[in-house]
Amino acid sequence: MKIAVFSTKNWVRQSFDGANEAGSFQFTYLEARLDMNTVSLAAGHDAVCVFVNDVLDAPVIKELKNLGVETIALRCAGFNNVDLKTAHEEGLHVVRVPAYSPYAIAEHALGLILALNRRYHRAYNRIREGNFALDGLLGFDIHGKTIGVIGTGKIGQIFCRMMKGFNCRILAYDKYPNDELKAEGVEYTSLEKLYEQSDIISLHCPLTHETYHIINEYAIKSMKSGVTVINTSRGPLIDSNAVINGLKSGQIGYLGLDVYEEEGDLFFEDLSDQVIQDDTFVRLQTFPNVLITAHQAFFTKEAVDNIAETTLNNLKEIEEKGESGNSVVPEQAYGG
Repeated sequence: MKIAVFSTKNWVRQSFDGANEAGSFQFTYLEARLDMNTVSLAAGHDAVCVFVNDVLDAPVIKELKNLGVETIALRCAGFNNVDLKTAHEEGLHVVRVPAYSPYAIAEHALGLILALNRRYHRAYNRIREGNFALDGLLGFDIHGKTIGVIGTGKIGQIFCRMMKGFNCRILAYDKYPNDELKAEGVEYTSLEKLYEQSDIISLHCPLTHETYHIINEYAIKSMKSGVTVINTSRGPLIDSNAVINGLKSGQIGYLGLDVYEEEGDLFFEDLSDQVIQDDTFVRLQTFPNVLITAHQAFFTKEAVDNIAETTLNNLKEIEEKGESGNSVVPEQAYGG
């Protein structure tokens, strides 16, 4: 099977070559992101392998079909960048990596909370400049706080258990409550109650039409003053302009982002010698109580290896059986 791998970085090449020791697959590594301008690069391949910021809308999918591509292999869990309805109509298989290392993302969310609360990043820079003063670094005990968790899939479950280790009260919202978490003391509740009572809110849900801008102006007004908001899931879960207003008013005390709703033109690229053109992103960076990482929550050795192995297993199943246990169907785009 010939596979065009878009959005390739060194770590992608190394992990996929490592997982392909038997040489069962023939890769063409492409640095370009997949969109209508680059789709012609998929000619002569049986499958395309894509990441979170590749564009697979209806025109791209139809052109992939015209080029003879039969499979779209996502090397991520999310599939909001794929027009599943068109892919199904055109007869293209879509497969994903539903779980690569949920621990990596849950641990990163916790890291953002700790860094924001205790200002590790600011303290590090101060010490390097010879400033040993503690003014401006005052944090709070996480112990005993109320944590709101939106989405209790694999990542959300692990995050809940981590926060239980801080002796926190856990409020959760999910269309499909988890009985094991209930037995462990997690309280499932409405979004309204979660917003009103949580000291820290962490997002671990997929991006669907129902969760788009789940953190919006109305939601923020319902939250505790000084709330901490963490997003390691998908950027469009948060209305960026609404959180900027929340930061300005003090309603949001801390904001930790590993994703951003317009990240496609920014993340995974070195833009250090350029002027960032996204005014909203630049404005977010001006707040001292905002910490942004560039979609790196997943980025551990274990996760990267699992992504490569699962992706190749998905492609092998499609090649041998015509289907995969990790196939994505249109109905999933409307799930909770």
